[in-house]
Order: sequence, then structure tokens, then C-alpha cells
Amino acid sequence: MGKNSRSSAEALREKIGRDSLERYTNSPVAEFQPFILLTNFSHYMTLFNEASGRATCRGSLMEVCHWPEEQISILNFGVGSPMAALVIDLLAFVDPLAILMLGMCGGLRKKHRLGDFFNTVAAIRDEGTSNHYMPPGVPALASFTVQKAVTTEVEAAKRFYHTGVVHTTNYRMWEFDDDFRAALEREKVSGIEMECATLFSAGFSRNLNVGALLLISDLPRTRRGIKTKESSKRVFKEYAQPHLEIGINVMRRLREMERGLLKKQW
Repeated sequence: MGKNSRSSAEALREKIGRDSLERYTNSPVAEFQPFILLTNFSHYMTLFNEASGRATCRGSLMEVCHWPEEQISILNFGVGSPMAALVIDLLAFVDPLAILMLGMCGGLRKKHRLGDFFNTVAAIRDEGTSNHYMPPGVPALASFTVQKAVTTEVEAAKRFYHTGVVHTTNYRMWEFDDDFRAALEREKVSGIEMECATLFSAGFSRNLNVGALLLISDLPRTRRGIKTKESSKRVFKEYAQPHLEIGINVMRRLREMERGLLKKQW
């Protein structure tokens, strides 16, 4: 393929990507801010609306809210690895300076408690999607710069947190699979969730700073600790607000850095 053909293909790819982002979110690309929070939950969107005084844009697949005064956008992309890959691909066309996933995970250690925060430094790639972005032997690592800001802000809020590796899976009902549970024990991972390995790998492939601050929302080491409708309501009621507030403060801290430093990782 010649140089002109490659340039034409890249231009078409960018046009389709930007058009898709607008279509999926019902928001003009120009409104996206340089610091982006990701979530799986509409409840976080509501809390962000209240903090920012801004309304949510709802598209055919996702929802987004922009806070220009703080240079922060929050985007609810849904659940799972394929959606995580899609949102990174689309956000790459607006070239954000930093992306932070405000997600939830199952805590796999005896010391974990509901509402503890989890500083996610890496993820095991058991979801499949990340293989389209990086070779299987490449680890899925969070951005050090983002995670450093995460720990600084969690400590400033005087909140307890754990640091470690999560297992990213595309297997939703794994709690009832004894072989899968045994494999988790052998891995010695600290948590389990469904997006981080994809977010980190796709972000790395697109030269984006992607990190995660997770909230331990269930304790699935035992059947009694598996998330229920009632326990989920409790998590949202008691812990979602501080989770979002810390996420906003992480972005404020990153905003204070020289922009060149945020790009120097690549």
C-alpha cells in the first residue's frame, strides 16, 4: 500500500471513529475534555451531574457528561471487555491526556472489606479482546503517572486502599465454577473484574495514559460474599460518592502537571 493510500485510509478511519463517538454518545466531539473518567454505572453519571451542574448526553450506546470548567468528562460505556476496547478506540480520536476507570471489583483476599479502594497496577489478560491490541506476552499495566495520582488522592482523603493485580475475565458466572476458582487461587490475584486488562492494553497500543481506581463491591471468595441486589444498593449508597470525588480530584491533580510530562511516557 502506498503512502497516499495509507493516508487516505487513516483519514477515513478517523472520520468514522469521530462520527461513531458522536453517534454513540449524542455529544459533539469538540465538547470532550482532556481528562476523562470512565464508569459502568448511570448512578455515577447522576452524581457527576450534581457536582458539575451539567446534563448528561445520551446516545445510542453510551452516555457522557462534560465539565469544561474542570476540563473533565465522564463516560458510561457499559460493561465488559468489548465495550472497554470500543471506548478506548473512540476516545483515542480526541487524544485525551489521561483516562481513569472508576470501576468495581470482587475482592479475593480475606483482609478485603466492602467499600475498600483498590489501586490497580496491572491486570491478567483473560478476556480475549486485548489480544487484538498487544501480543499475548505483553503485560496489561496501568499508567504509573495516573496511579501515582490515585494513591496520592486516596491518602489525602484518608481512605483505606489495597494495591495489586486484578484478573480480567469475560466469564460472568465464574463464582459457581470450582475449576475457575482454583485457578484464581493459584494466580494469587487480589481482585477480579471485567475491563481493566482491555483498557490498559488498548490504551497502551493507542499511546494513552489509562489507569483505574476500583471499589471492592463484593467478596466472592465465598458464596455468601457474592454480590446481590441488596448488597449492590448498599455499595452505591455508601461508597459511590467518595469514589467519584476521589476520581475528580485525581484528574485535578493530573491537570496541574505540565502537559508535556503526561505525553512523555510515549
